[in-house]
Amino acid sequence: MFQELALGGMLFSPLLLMMPLAFLMSVITRIVIYQTGVYRQLWKPAWVEVSLYICYLAVVVWLGS
Repeated sequence: MFQELALGGMLFSPLLLMMPLAFLMSVITRIVIYQTGVYRQLWKPAWVEVSLYICYLAVVVWLGS
């Protein structure tokens, strides 16, 4: 189970650490998509980027539990 992070007497959600990790993974994937030319074939690239972030966040949360 997730535990809160205590910093200076304040409690923070464990998602505070998981969200930047998922963002970093999505940025790396975005760079690969741009370099391979797949980005031009996507109908709605912004939706793909958001969905990749959500999927990566779900994987990070799943692995963290």
